[in-house]
Amino acid sequence: MKVIGLTGGIGSGKSTLLKWFQEQGIPCFESDTVGKKLLETQLRDAVGTLFGGEIFDADGHLNRSALAAIVFQDATALAALNDLVHPAVVKAFEDFKKEHHNAPFVINEAAILFETGGYKKCDFVILVKAPKEKRIQRIKARDGFGEAEILARMKNQWSDQKKEPLADYVIENKTLEDTFAQASKLIKILKS
Repeated sequence: MKVIGLTGGIGSGKSTLLKWFQEQGIPCFESDTVGKKLLETQLRDAVGTLFGGEIFDADGHLNRSALAAIVFQDATALAALNDLVHPAVVKAFEDFKKEHHNAPFVINEAAILFETGGYKKCDFVILVKAPKEKRIQRIKARDGFGEAEILARMKNQWSDQKKEPLADYVIENKTLEDTFAQASKLIKILKS
């Protein structure tokens, strides 16, 4: 079984492309979603110890906005969070691969695939790119973040220029129709 990494900066459209791959019947692992679930469950106590009780709301649920406000303004705090979450996500992906061992390939989506070195465990890496202005518009519409918050998050991810030489294939996400056409060609390449 081959492991295909799928990555791209915030707002690049990688999640939309991942859903499209899922619709094509390809087993897809969403590292970011799994990481968020792990923070709510098995990593809850550890994250509380690291960042304090103020990151939980009155009902005891993780307040991701409060956590984000801490980690996206402090590189040391972000590294500590990644050091906690990353190994648990890697283990969950290993379990996912076992579950889908008969598939010719699986896709592992991760926003920080290059930053964590996770790309080294992939047979092939797809980078999804989009113009910065378009990414900012998408994030504003999707998440309601202000531009300063979006730029702070972008600053904590590598630039496309740094990622591109490490990618095996780059999908330019300007229109959905064109993006899906590029992905269709790529699936044919991967299956051959």
